[in-house]
Amino acid sequence: MFTLSVAYPRNKKIVVIMSAQHDPKQNRLLAALPAEVLERIADDLELVSIPLGEVLYESGGQLQHVYFPTTAIVSLHYLMENGASAEIAGVGNEGVLGISLFMGGNTTPSLATVQTGGCCYRLKGRLMLEEFNRAGPMMRLMLRYTQALMTQISQTAVCNRHHSIEQQLCRWLLLTLDRLPTNELTMTQELIAGMLGVRREGITEAAGNLQRAGLISYRRGHITVLDRSGLESRACECYGVVKKEFHRLLSDAATAKEH
Repeated sequence: MFTLSVAYPRNKKIVVIMSAQHDPKQNRLLAALPAEVLERIADDLELVSIPLGEVLYESGGQLQHVYFPTTAIVSLHYLMENGASAEIAGVGNEGVLGISLFMGGNTTPSLATVQTGGCCYRLKGRLMLEEFNRAGPMMRLMLRYTQALMTQISQTAVCNRHHSIEQQLCRWLLLTLDRLPTNELTMTQELIAGMLGVRREGITEAAGNLQRAGLISYRRGHITVLDRSGLESRACECYGVVKKEFHRLLSDAATAKEH
């Protein structure tokens, strides 16, 4: 494996990787593209490693790339004037980061930070727009994904308003697990509280309840899910709504690709 370090804001680095161990099709959107479309952009897809806590774009900043995560998870936050924030959506191997670029807005009020360090493929915004404006498979797939992302954002808002912290925690854990190859997460209670926009004490109590029920194990910033079905039974309906919509839209896209 050869790596090339590239300077990045906030004294961190995005590392450009050349490796045969990675494949664009590890991202479900790229995998759903017809072969001729993926081949057309393949040489311009740049595999990068992004560390935990990296800011991929600031609120109101100009977007230069779109990102297709494979093993990384990116959290979209809305940042208030007083500095408080809460997660409005997460993006993992099911999606793409930077929809405002091809939707015409080019900027967004949200903040994108890396929740789980890993890899993703990035594509220059200009090239993404060229492919999107062909009004072909890329455009149809991106619009489907945007609808699914809107469902996630709206369901998060409803969940934060009407459901308990324990239910919100279960939803968040399950959505995160869906994007990971293991049942283990590296995440402190303080960071989860920041994601959900609640007090840390609330997360401590909720996590304690789940641990005493034998659903999770938590120690030193590491969470292991021991009983996924039990976690699903304690989650509110929001998790199922989001998962069902993503499955429907991306499954339809895969079916269309085959035909």
